[in-house]
Amino acid sequence: MALPHLLNVIGLMFLCRTTLIYSSSLSSPPFGLKLGSSLSVEKKEDFLISPNGFYTAGFYRVGENAYCFSIWLTKALSDGNLTLVWMANRDLPVNGKFSKLSLLKTGNLVLRDAYQRFPIWRTTTRDSTKSAQLKMNDSGNLCLQNKLGKVLWQSFDSPTDTLLPNQPLTKDAPLVSSRSLTNYSSGYYKLFFDSDNVVRLVYSDPKLTGIYWPSPDVRAWESGRNIYGSRRIATMDSSGRFISTDDLLFNTSDAGDQPLRRLTLDVDGNFRAYSLDEITRIWHVTWQALSNTCYIHGCCGENSTCSNDPVYGRKCSCLPNHRMINHTDWSYGCEPEFKPTLCGNGEDQFLHVPHFDFYGYDRRYMPNTTLEECKQVCRNMCDCKGFQFKNDWKKGFSICYPKFLLVNGLSSSDFNGSMYLKVPKDIPLSSKNIKIGEEFSLKCSWKPAIQLDRSYDINRQNESIQFLMLIITSVLGALEIICVTYFCYGIHLHSTTQGNYLQTASGFRRFSYAELKKASGNFSNEIGRGGGGVVFKGVLSDNRIAAIKHLNESSKRQGEAELLAEITTIGKLNHMNLIEMWGYCAEGKHRLLVYEYMEYGSLAHNLYSTQLDWDKRFDIALGTARGLAYLHEECLEWILHCDVKPHNILLDCRYKPKVADFGLSKLLDRDGTGNSEFTRAIGTRGYMAPEWLFVNFPITAKVDVYSYGVVMLEMITGRSPTGANQSGGSEGRLDSWVREKMIATSGPDGWVEEIIDSIIEGEYDKKRMEILIKVALQCCEDDKDARPTMSQVVDMLMHVEEHH
Repeated sequence: MALPHLLNVIGLMFLCRTTLIYSSSLSSPPFGLKLGSSLSVEKKEDFLISPNGFYTAGFYRVGENAYCFSIWLTKALSDGNLTLVWMANRDLPVNGKFSKLSLLKTGNLVLRDAYQRFPIWRTTTRDSTKSAQLKMNDSGNLCLQNKLGKVLWQSFDSPTDTLLPNQPLTKDAPLVSSRSLTNYSSGYYKLFFDSDNVVRLVYSDPKLTGIYWPSPDVRAWESGRNIYGSRRIATMDSSGRFISTDDLLFNTSDAGDQPLRRLTLDVDGNFRAYSLDEITRIWHVTWQALSNTCYIHGCCGENSTCSNDPVYGRKCSCLPNHRMINHTDWSYGCEPEFKPTLCGNGEDQFLHVPHFDFYGYDRRYMPNTTLEECKQVCRNMCDCKGFQFKNDWKKGFSICYPKFLLVNGLSSSDFNGSMYLKVPKDIPLSSKNIKIGEEFSLKCSWKPAIQLDRSYDINRQNESIQFLMLIITSVLGALEIICVTYFCYGIHLHSTTQGNYLQTASGFRRFSYAELKKASGNFSNEIGRGGGGVVFKGVLSDNRIAAIKHLNESSKRQGEAELLAEITTIGKLNHMNLIEMWGYCAEGKHRLLVYEYMEYGSLAHNLYSTQLDWDKRFDIALGTARGLAYLHEECLEWILHCDVKPHNILLDCRYKPKVADFGLSKLLDRDGTGNSEFTRAIGTRGYMAPEWLFVNFPITAKVDVYSYGVVMLEMITGRSPTGANQSGGSEGRLDSWVREKMIATSGPDGWVEEIIDSIIEGEYDKKRMEILIKVALQCCEDDKDARPTMSQVVDMLMHVEEHH
């Protein structure tokens, strides 16, 4: 009894001494972060501050248990709020415990979410001089620089929604607004250099896209812009002078030296310049792109209009006979209070709403048309919501614009035209029943919009010295208890498991927990982890190398019979592109699965490696598609994977892919319809199909198709859909970025070179790559019915291979 207690005391003394040494060696803030050091989310004193004290960099709370590594003005405003000017991980906040920003000894700056295996964000930098430091400059620029003066990375190169004085806006670094005042994730507004070298503002949500500044009604040069510049860069100096290579020039209203200025793309879609009054601690607008904010697209949502009130500013209103969808957010727009009639019945009538304009999304353009002719055309169109009718005084005739979508509505007495809203014949048209401009007040909530409620298993390979020592001392202290109870517990466990034995499919082996513990070296060689559990490498008694997955608590809650029933179903799967299961363990509280071992690990582990040339990547795309097609359509029980991502695509010794982690996914009805057992969203952020976000949307095999498309785009572009490998944060959805590149790049196939990962060496077939990208984009369509099936994907890729 005395020996263990003595060892406990010695261990604790060593732990304290080790902790002091370890903490001292890594303590570098607030003046700079050195190689091998970290900033912890849990330590209030872990931050970097500029020499002049104006700017601070550290972890900023954006919700309940949700933090982003950010830069803000050190001194709070008069209302107590801080001014954020940059975020590293705005779209993927980290946990409030164990998360760290670390400057590795290689010179790479990485942000890890607790003990997640892969970083949330990183700079992908390397320092051969072993002298790099991360420092906060007086200008508000967070800078990673070595002793030779070389800047390895800086926050100025990757802005979020704000530009500070002398911070450039470039073609590769647009500004993206926040989603709302309380949600700092990427919003729908973007300031960027278009392919014609002009700085523009665009609204782009999952459904709609439209440029609104400079005015789309006039050509760029008519707005004073120059489209013939060879460079794309813009900046504002500390005196408030803005200059851009497209000839956009302006001076703020308070021109003169003022260090605390900023240019921000606000949540309402307007681009504004601000100056800080250091006495009152209040920001004042000194310039803005649009004085009439109703010209900003998307501001009031579908089926609504915007008007400017001289006192209250911008106001949103639903169209007559429409109601607001979400009383906390106007971007959702309004919905009709009536049920639309059948297509082309010729009995619909039109509600006249004067001085209402809806920009864009015209079904047809009909010049020199009468009002009655326009009504008849709209009646006969299934998707016609109404039409715009106005007089063109210059041309001397009237113009009709039938519309299939009523967005970007503007109510103004200056507008020369009217909207005619298509309604059923039983809707009263008398003026007393028409409530034009009926307003709905917003029910605002200032609670943080983001909440992380996650628990993390401890990764033994990444534990700190303190935690290791704590484990050691705890084991020594409990050794005598284990020795006394082990024998009795082992006898009881043996009898219990023998009594509960259930036979599974032929070829499966039921392992004991002791066997797998021995095979894995006491679970010491971890090779992967995910939401379902931790995977260890092991050698079985027959000398086969296996991957042993220890399921986490959420997977262990089901009963043994239910687990074995699912294993029996999975045991019937037999395909060269699906991982093979060899056995299982269901003993006491332990639930383990035994799979074949894959030499090269996951696609995620190899994704940014030069070992995967373009031929191997195409083979991985085809093999993965074959495996998923088998799950969806060919096996005896159709199965949804529900979590297709690079981590669940494993590579054998020849880099051939095998889909894994489908063992606990939901069974799909044979008719292909969704399963009613889906009570919550399943999958990984960035790879999940849009239908997961909506209640009562049927979940079908098309959710796997969407995830597959995202994985293929990630493999082609080298860009993570979650922002994990981007040095500048997320720029929105990956498929949207690819589509923008296709539109912006000139030439028939020049866009392929702009999209593919330049790090990957070797030649590639442009035609094959072009088709692969287009197939991936088709898989990523928001409308599930527009996506192909996995068997169709296989056919398209096979067709390319046959002609290669």
